[in-house]
Amino acid sequence: MKTFPKPLTVDEEKYYLQRHKEGDLEAKRILIERNLRLVAHVAKKYQGLDDDQDDLISIGTIGLIKAVATFDNTKGNRLATYAARCIDNELLMMLRSKKKTSKEVSLHEPIGMDKEGNTISLEDIIEAETTDVVEKLVLKQDIKKLYDIMDQVLSEREKEVVIMRYGLGNNHEITQRELAGQLGISRSYVSRIEKKALEKLKEYF
Repeated sequence: MKTFPKPLTVDEEKYYLQRHKEGDLEAKRILIERNLRLVAHVAKKYQGLDDDQDDLISIGTIGLIKAVATFDNTKGNRLATYAARCIDNELLMMLRSKKKTSKEVSLHEPIGMDKEGNTISLEDIIEAETTDVVEKLVLKQDIKKLYDIMDQVLSEREKEVVIMRYGLGNNHEITQRELAGQLGISRSYVSRIEKKALEKLKEYF
């Protein structure tokens, strides 16, 4: 696979989205270039069809450009999540237009083979999970951000409660009662600490 620029961090994305909203064309270019890796990941799902991978990436990039142009960052979503759907839609439209000649396209009609040699249809592609890679990338960034915020705004006891309650850092999620027993405090006290910690994190986010 080609080498693509690193994805933007959460803060970088917000910054360039704001600049793009104000009409900055350079910000638009950066938002597109730094999300090209996402286009390649989505296009990989279509490997095994007759289309060249470079052609798939070119078509997918059109979807990315549309995503950058129409993305609404006031809804609390990440650009990558929205763009993955736009890229996928663009590739599906291309496939439908190629298959639609003198007859309507059937979702069950074979359109190619996957990497294992199995026949795949449009239905298989539509039903396939399109955002696994995106969600993992976003989750990884959000987890890093969460740990950074926890260090800044929570006390050591609050961090301990949140980490143990929600199974962070490869720990198992446990109930308030179990946590109270481990820490030697009452369940109601655990509940108060947890509630206060979550309010702090919510306010910071």
